[in-house]
Amino acid sequence: MSVFDTIMNLFRKGGAKVGMVQSLTRIIDHPKITMNEDEYERIRIDRRYFSGEFPKVKYRNSDGRIQEREYVSLNMLQVSAKRMASIVFNEQCKINVNDETTAEFVRTTLANNDFMKNFESYLESMFAMGGLAIRPYYDDISKQIKLSWAQAPTIYPLQSNSNNISNFAIASKSRRTEGDKTAYYTLLEFHEWNEKEYVVTNELYRSEELNTVGVKVPLKMLYANMSDSATFFQQEFSRPQVVYLKPAGFNNKDITSPLGLGLGSNARSTLKQINDANDQFYWEIKMGQRRVAVSSSLTKAMPDPATGVVKPFFDSDQNVFLKFTDTFGDGLGVQDLTTPIRADDYIKSINNLIKKYEMQTGFSAGTFIFSEAQGIKTATEIVSENSMTYQTRNSQTAQIERAIQELVISICELAKLNGIFKGNIPDIEDIAVDFDDGIFTDKSALLTYWATRIAAGLGTKVQALMALDGLTEEEAKKLADEINGEVIDETSTTQENIPDVDITPALNNLNSEMKGGDVNANGQTVQQVSLNGAQIQSLVSIVQQVAAGKLPRKSAIEMIVAAYPFDIEKAESILGEAGNGFKLSEDDV
Repeated sequence: MSVFDTIMNLFRKGGAKVGMVQSLTRIIDHPKITMNEDEYERIRIDRRYFSGEFPKVKYRNSDGRIQEREYVSLNMLQVSAKRMASIVFNEQCKINVNDETTAEFVRTTLANNDFMKNFESYLESMFAMGGLAIRPYYDDISKQIKLSWAQAPTIYPLQSNSNNISNFAIASKSRRTEGDKTAYYTLLEFHEWNEKEYVVTNELYRSEELNTVGVKVPLKMLYANMSDSATFFQQEFSRPQVVYLKPAGFNNKDITSPLGLGLGSNARSTLKQINDANDQFYWEIKMGQRRVAVSSSLTKAMPDPATGVVKPFFDSDQNVFLKFTDTFGDGLGVQDLTTPIRADDYIKSINNLIKKYEMQTGFSAGTFIFSEAQGIKTATEIVSENSMTYQTRNSQTAQIERAIQELVISICELAKLNGIFKGNIPDIEDIAVDFDDGIFTDKSALLTYWATRIAAGLGTKVQALMALDGLTEEEAKKLADEINGEVIDETSTTQENIPDVDITPALNNLNSEMKGGDVNANGQTVQQVSLNGAQIQSLVSIVQQVAAGKLPRKSAIEMIVAAYPFDIEKAESILGEAGNGFKLSEDDV
């Protein structure tokens, strides 16, 4: 720092004291920020539980001295936040845009920012502390759109309702050594949006104290090329450039706050109980080492350095006084006082507390299991679609999908403004996000499900392709047309190999086997078993495909049982000899 800058800092300090220069102790003291301090105290506590860093435990040892040791937490908030992030989003996720030119630009931009990997990591922070902001910006050097990430402790709403935040302040902190002192800088980036224009304002504050924002200083002290403000108009941006994302659910801690709650905000007492139980378990293991009582005649006496008093010498880490006097002279000089460790009791208690935490945070029971050997383990098997975890995950993906759609639009608008994108700006409905459902869904089972629905006339190929491949409706229609074109080309040359099938006798036989009012294997009466024309035609199509060798008999039986009121025996009867190895003769064609 130059002599001139040093003198100017002295003037600023003096000006701040008399109110001539803007000075802030805390960020929320800024006149544009009106958020409740309690919200940021909550976030600070969530951050402490997320980091797993707690004050040391003080205890009195055998000599009566106060000792300190590390507090051993289980860090359940970090484990659960990481788990939630991984099940709602991973690198298998696909982001699709209807327009291919736009889609390619978006894919390239996200890949340049390593978005898939970074987003999952930052989602972990969001689930732990309740919020995340993503801001695209244009990088003059690379001539590309880059992404800046802001976590919950640095996000300050300016104007909002309880659902949306339209105006933001984002804080960025840095430090540098200036002479023999360390200076702390805070950059406040204000994003203010109204009906006509979008204004971004930058303010820099300097302090020589870590926990004080300090006095306002020129931007050039730290950012040589940054302007004080920039104004954009509605025709350039359709929405704020900052995308704010928070976990699904209402903020019951402050019902007027637009900020989100972390997973542990409503389970803090349970998190503390889990951590305390784990810490006590650790200490019991440490104190469970072999311990003996010895005759005073066998102890080593040493003078206390502080008092000069000669005392028996013990390990300073021990918090139990261990000695006795051999009063009776029975020759018992050493006695084993080691006590068994209550491992089973602690493990059972911790797992019971974890079950409570799972209920409070929307995870299925058994998602997390604590063991002495491996600590916290996470279930890896496929989770039922009816489970609590799956339902919670669906709520979260709805929030995340909307945020990704908004981010894609902001990227395209900013790129177009800077002349590096010539395509069309997509609308929200033009952008589809395909979240990987692998942990919840057996892909082959999902394919069978949609094949059954289509065969039963209860679904379309377009719907199936949208669900299976995460395509937009327009993309699914194009692919369905291609598939239909291939089928038409193929069937034009092989249609003669598909025989006409009359399943009426089989259906009549089934109805004759069941009297009026009888109940079939699926609990339906004969009257309910009657099929409409579309269902019969679909059933005929299944039998034809089996007879032509285009559909495995086993798959056909599964489809019939799933889509129609028949059991396996009835499905076998309907298929008859189709697919059982016979071949149609030329006379049958």
